[in-house]
Amino acid sequence: MTSNVTVHGLLSWFSMGFLMPVGILIIRMSVREERGTTRARVLFYLHMLSVLLATAGAVMSLRNFENSFNNHHQRLGLALYGAIWVQALIGFFRPHRGKKERSFWYMVHWMLGTLISLVGIINIYTGLNAYHKRTQRSSGLWTLLFTAEVSFIAVYYLIQDKREYIQKQGVILGNLEPITQDQENVQRQNQKELLPQQPCGKHNALKNLFD
Repeated sequence: MTSNVTVHGLLSWFSMGFLMPVGILIIRMSVREERGTTRARVLFYLHMLSVLLATAGAVMSLRNFENSFNNHHQRLGLALYGAIWVQALIGFFRPHRGKKERSFWYMVHWMLGTLISLVGIINIYTGLNAYHKRTQRSSGLWTLLFTAEVSFIAVYYLIQDKREYIQKQGVILGNLEPITQDQENVQRQNQKELLPQQPCGKHNALKNLFD
């Protein structure tokens, strides 16, 4: 029983706790990739491997464990398995870029995928707690390692999200040289010379009065 619980946990972690977050990172790094590219193929294989491993974990739990569905871990797991296959089917019907259905498809696919990843991470924590209760073994180390992994992926995602902006800032700041006071005065003088001369307000008023 303990070995089955361990294998089930490893399958669930590798599918929903590792491959799915990595897939999200790849999507973020290749938002403009289209079908047929290397990154698109890698992303497809990662998604399919994740779905197959999650399915294997689900089959193992249904065959070897008591499934009364009276706890959060089992209920979340059942909902996740259904959502994963719905997400996979949605992925096969992706419209090509330029079609008006693409925006709606992208929104649904993105929201469902994000929800699956978040709920999957939460369910791994509930699974670690269930592992501790069932086997009476400490799950503190695994919880700590998984938290470190999720934190690293989250930080990397945020950095990746701002990478282009950070790179542009570095280029701009690297090309700028400090401006001295004399150079600043010259720039101001040049700006004054380029500005058109504004007519005097009093002169215009008198001119309009006597015209």
